[in-house]
Amino acid sequence: MLRVLPLALAAILALLAPPAARALECSNQSYAGNRYTLCSVAPERDELRLFLYDPGGKPYGDFDAVNARLAGEGKQLSFAMNAGMYHEDRAPVGHYVEDGTELMRVVPNEGPGNFGLLPNGVLCLSAHRARVYETLRFEKEHPKCRYATQSGPMLVIDGELHPRFLPDGTSRYIRNGVGTSADGKRAVFVISRNAVSFHEFASYFRDGLKLPQALFLDGNISRLYAPSLGRNDWGRQMGPIVGVVEDKLAAE
Repeated sequence: MLRVLPLALAAILALLAPPAARALECSNQSYAGNRYTLCSVAPERDELRLFLYDPGGKPYGDFDAVNARLAGEGKQLSFAMNAGMYHEDRAPVGHYVEDGTELMRVVPNEGPGNFGLLPNGVLCLSAHRARVYETLRFEKEHPKCRYATQSGPMLVIDGELHPRFLPDGTSRYIRNGVGTSADGKRAVFVISRNAVSFHEFASYFRDGLKLPQALFLDGNISRLYAPSLGRNDWGRQMGPIVGVVEDKLAAE
């Protein structure tokens, strides 16, 4: 009878097991003549959070302020990005939930600016999943979100580009957004490295990254924190911020 030592058996089982979801990975890529930086997040392994106000009720405003707060927990950011539109006082324009507490209701109606260019959508972070929902679908399904931020317009809806995006559109900015896989096990945050149109940006999520749902987060104010790529973008004070949190010891 063939005998297999415990360590050898464990190695064999590890080879036979399905691969685990990939953890945070940031990289620079090019697609259709444009340059992008993306950070791919696996919510099953990466602790993804939203940040807006510090314990004193003051907006964080930048990545360094979030890191300073996390240091008290023995943690730090390994990735972060601005995460939705906000008013002058940095309060969110649309739906916002942080650590289970709703700070702003869902705004379903059409309005001015990119946020009101319907359909818009909601990024919902729940236990080990991240999903982008079109707003009316979000209201209908009422998913349970530990964190949520509403922005707009949607970039990709069920594999289709937003109907208002034109291939020859002339509005071009540095833009950032997020796309999610159908099962919620993958979220990809993207910022362009050159000015792009909405059509170009949305096409990258659908055709380049093969993601069925994607949401525009902002343009012109877009900022990224990705220390693995040497990025800690500065600029105007931000409203909502999304980021992956890790233990400092793990990072070291």
